[in-house]
Amino acid sequence: MPRNEVTAFLRLYPQIYFACHRRHVRDQKARKTLSLNQASILDHLDSVEPTTLRSLARHMGVTASTMSLNVDRLERDGYVRRERDRRDARQIELRLTDAGNRLKQQQKLLDPELVGSLLKRLKGPDRAKALDGLELLAEAATEMMAAWPMNNRRKLSPSGKPRKNTP
Repeated sequence: MPRNEVTAFLRLYPQIYFACHRRHVRDQKARKTLSLNQASILDHLDSVEPTTLRSLARHMGVTASTMSLNVDRLERDGYVRRERDRRDARQIELRLTDAGNRLKQQQKLLDPELVGSLLKRLKGPDRAKALDGLELLAEAATEMMAAWPMNNRRKLSPSGKPRKNTP
């Protein structure tokens, strides 16, 4: 892979992301605003299958105490339910409440209005080429993710070889 292609991707992708991403997630029903970090926590939780606070913190690259502070607010606002694990009382299990699940379903990382404005700036043929390119990248991303073992994604490089200096 030519280095200039990687450099170009790393230069171009953030321009698109920063132009179109949401800065906050607004819960219209509850009239509350969540940070993208809090919304990201909701994305990692389920209403049925529990996730431990420690595993979520590890996955998101923060300490358990930092995650606990974030979960405190989400719990206080009614989006997350925190319970002790019945088999190991030292573990805290997290599940989405109905409100958390509703917000998770309605939120999008990118703002549809901003994406629409971006796409309107391209003429028909250029817009089609841009969307074709994104589709190709999305297909490659799906293939890459399917090839990585779920619990080792952070420890393996895209080629499947172990990364150096991973815990």
